[in-house]
Amino acid sequence: MKTIWTVLLTVTFLLTAAVSGQAEETKSYEPLPGAGKKIEIGTDYSFTWQFNKNPQLGMVILKIQLFDKDGRQDTSLKITGDSGMPSMHHHDTGEKEFKLNKKGDYLLPVDVVMPGEWAVKVIFYKNGQAVYRGIIKFDV
Repeated sequence: MKTIWTVLLTVTFLLTAAVSGQAEETKSYEPLPGAGKKIEIGTDYSFTWQFNKNPQLGMVILKIQLFDKDGRQDTSLKITGDSGMPSMHHHDTGEKEFKLNKKGDYLLPVDVVMPGEWAVKVIFYKNGQAVYRGIIKFDV
């Protein structure tokens, strides 16, 4: 009898762990429109994104410019990015924070190591809380 309970508890634990892992993976990321298009974050912010060059093998830089509701460039949010190939999780970088340059642009290097479909998941944080999630998909 103890063996049956042990098996049931183990299966329940494994299922719970699998579901919680999937919950993180399936959080909703809004597909972002093309480079240079204005994207609203609620009523307080907007942003645009672009790569420094057409994505190709090697390093490309993802640049995000954040603006406040009056259209002035803003640097008050924290932005992170996770780049990789959706079909192959071996190349995922994990969540990395964008760096600010002197102009107030948010920059994230993306290392494209092989041809195929790539994606960058971006998360905007205000006071430690995620306020926007988006995904940029591109092919190399």
